[in-house]
Amino acid sequence: MKKPIVLKLGGELLEQPDELQVLAGRIARLAGRAPLVVVHGGGREIDAALATAGIPKQQVDGLRVTDARTLDVVVAVLAGAINTRLVAALRAAGARPVGLTGADAAVVTVKRAGPIASVAGGTVDLGLVGSPINNGAPQLLTDLLTRGYLPVVACIGATRRGQLLNVNADTLAAHLAGALGAARLVIAGGTSGVLDEQGRTIDTLTTRSAAQMVKAGTANKGMVAKLDACRAALKKGVGDVVIANGREVALETLAAGSGRLTGCTQVTR
Repeated sequence: MKKPIVLKLGGELLEQPDELQVLAGRIARLAGRAPLVVVHGGGREIDAALATAGIPKQQVDGLRVTDARTLDVVVAVLAGAINTRLVAALRAAGARPVGLTGADAAVVTVKRAGPIASVAGGTVDLGLVGSPINNGAPQLLTDLLTRGYLPVVACIGATRRGQLLNVNADTLAAHLAGALGAARLVIAGGTSGVLDEQGRTIDTLTTRSAAQMVKAGTANKGMVAKLDACRAALKKGVGDVVIANGREVALETLAAGSGRLTGCTQVTR
């Protein structure tokens, strides 16, 4: 089997039926070129559900602070509504999707994340948020890929004792890319890669320059988690990381080895 690609989808790409149909076709074509694992978030739909339930939203450096009530909403939205909707769209596009969470068959085992150092200063306890544990390649994903299926993973994990925890989608995608020895991690969202101070896409970054952007505060809050995920994936041996606008880039062109990349940011060691 060829080395897989891991594709992380931002929730903003999955909200509108027409956009989802087009995106599903692009993903199906990418899955036809290389073994593919999809990891998805759903931040804005979670925010809307929290607002409906009267639960305040809390985030630090792009990471969601999660209490018990928030976790119930996160699980319902990610593992229920969004995952099922995405799987249905991919099936209609001709792919062979299998909807999962990180809790299924130990796709990802997590521990409760410790307090983080905020870019703004000080430390913050994220609550019921999981940090992936390095426990080898997930056998379920390997088996599904070998048989030509397309795993679609919602970013929920479970501890060894069975406690569900919220996992940042960028963090989970980077972890799975490393565990699977992926050729490439693609982080697809609503922006055209990493932008400079003039709002132009930066074509290439190294892990060192990405770390400098975070330290200098030139990366916005949402991008901090993405750049941290890039660095983590590359440290674990992933070939490279591409940050792209999922609405503008033809995802099938992002198969590893498919030539020069345009309209996105390529992060390397």
